[in-house]
Amino acid sequence: MSESHAPSMIRDKPSEESVAAPDEVRFGPDPASTFKANLAAVERRIDQACLRSGRRREDVVLLPITKTVPAHILRHAYTAGIREFGENKIQEAETKREQLADLSIQWSIVGHLQTNKVKYLCRFARELHALDSLRLADLLDKRLARENRTMDVYIQVNTSGEESKFGLHPDAVMSFIDTLNQFEFLRPRGLMTLALFSQDMSKVRPCFQLLRKLRDAAAERNPSVAGLSMGMTSDFEEAIEEGATVIRVGQAIFGHRPTPDGHYWPGLA
Repeated sequence: MSESHAPSMIRDKPSEESVAAPDEVRFGPDPASTFKANLAAVERRIDQACLRSGRRREDVVLLPITKTVPAHILRHAYTAGIREFGENKIQEAETKREQLADLSIQWSIVGHLQTNKVKYLCRFARELHALDSLRLADLLDKRLARENRTMDVYIQVNTSGEESKFGLHPDAVMSFIDTLNQFEFLRPRGLMTLALFSQDMSKVRPCFQLLRKLRDAAAERNPSVAGLSMGMTSDFEEAIEEGATVIRVGQAIFGHRPTPDGHYWPGLA
């Protein structure tokens, strides 16, 4: 994913499609305008978090998370200038990709990937934020070789210690990093985590701080492992203050989801 200041704001004509009643309840009568306004509000919060932490805005990538947003509504997001979509489930992403094939979109998968879904991921996704096993790494590398392409990957780490969460144990990260050189088609870009789901930031920040510490050690072994994919709608400002280079923000842009977060992120309330 290109680390630009923000998703490119191309001046497409507003969608002339009418918004169905159920969609209007969730996204409003003019989703493109709503998304653009929400995106601007998120950008202001990012700017302020960077200012507080003495960081440059261009060093933080905003990855909009589009899970549960229907493909026809994502056309309005495209009109609003959003070009990079992050999805949790490969089946959902694949369906949307087919329905939006006429648009120039970069797709990222940010959720746990079952090994039997590798072939689908390698057909279209630009990056994976959830590499969490050597078996998955091996299958990805072999499939990418067949597709004659590379893929950026972030190694997922379980920094909260919750058994319901996916990711490597922190103690296993360094040995995992050492093995990545054997995979020709994987491009490690950093570490990723889901922090403890809590409104108490004194409990959330240690997850980000641990990931940063692990990243610093990992980068000494492999300089390409420089990124920190951490922070969501509820905690992205704190993640930026703790060094995040990629923040994964969905609900602050697209509104409240109709399904509980735990449906997509194991362990969340």
